[in-house]
Amino acid sequence: MHELTTRDYRSGWRLVCGMAEAASDAVAFARHGAQELPRLVPSEITTLSVCDLARNTRSVVGLPEGAISSADRACFDRHFDAHPLVRYHADTPRGGTHRISDSLPPAQFRESALYNEYYRRIGIDHVVAVPLLVDRGLLVSFVLNRKQRDFSERDCALLDLVREPLAALYRNLLIRKKDRGFAALPITPREREVLSWLAAGKTDRDIGEILGMSPRTVQKHLQHIYEKLGVETRTAAVVRAMELGGAR
Repeated sequence: MHELTTRDYRSGWRLVCGMAEAASDAVAFARHGAQELPRLVPSEITTLSVCDLARNTRSVVGLPEGAISSADRACFDRHFDAHPLVRYHADTPRGGTHRISDSLPPAQFRESALYNEYYRRIGIDHVVAVPLLVDRGLLVSFVLNRKQRDFSERDCALLDLVREPLAALYRNLLIRKKDRGFAALPITPREREVLSWLAAGKTDRDIGEILGMSPRTVQKHLQHIYEKLGVETRTAAVVRAMELGGAR
């Protein structure tokens, strides 16, 4: 582990405090993080990446805007399962900041279809991910991308320094967004209660005990929620509910 200086700690503290003041919601959090993290650890492209591990897709908010086109995103999705960072953090939920080079030697990475069909086309050679949330099939990370020079041990130590405070801030924003957004969804009040506890990570049995209904009744409510939101899985329902709530 690289030893950080007092100046490094002060820089990390300023970043976290600035994020807490500027991030009024999850989108503002993503944009401000994409703007400020490169001042702590330089990168050419910085994004907040939200990966749905059940559907093998992701959505991104990042800077510079337009650096990753819709065609690029579709290309990324084709190689989703093979992505070293997605695989690492999905298999290691408590893992910290991780570089592609921590999983694959650079020469091997450059021989991969992922590099040649995606990273080469966007002009990126090195990637590091800072996980904020790995839960219920959802992987949320800040991702920093660079040309030519890989991220150093010091870079990773700096990112790990701010990772937990940023993760806590992000989780708090999601809770606030959920509480506001779920109220606007085209579902009944009872279905809203079920969805809220689902988003909190509760099982069907847990939800039934909390709401005083059988697991079978919970499953019926979930089926109605899936139909109304146009999804097929629990994770997709939570993601879709947050998307719809945030769009209002």
